[in-house]
Amino acid sequence: VQLQASGGGLVQAGGSLRLSCLAPGRTFSTYDMAWFRQAPGKEREFVAAISSRGGHTSYAGSVKGRFTISRDNAKNTVYLQMNGLQPEDTAVYYCAASRTIISSNRSNPQGYSFWGQGTQVTVSS
Repeated sequence: VQLQASGGGLVQAGGSLRLSCLAPGRTFSTYDMAWFRQAPGKEREFVAAISSRGGHTSYAGSVKGRFTISRDNAKNTVYLQMNGLQPEDTAVYYCAASRTIISSNRSNPQGYSFWGQGTQVTVSS
């Protein structure tokens, strides 16, 4: 599956952005989806994940209560609503997809077979 991430940009601290990840095709609803991010000089880290039907979500502790992951299977799109952005949220954000990941492994990037190209989020102080 091909993933197309968009929605990044420059925002001031305390602001909001909504990222989108489009996955064209008829099988989107069979994929668990996730967002990861990678800041310069750091490893890629888990942000949020959502199960194929949207019934289960999980978040990294650093974003819980500020970010919300959701999906619209009719539009083949997963979203990441980011509120209360802080400079430490600055990173390239990637969406990822998997048909085989188990619930206990959703935060592991190695569990995802398909990745989008990334979208830059920059938060100024």
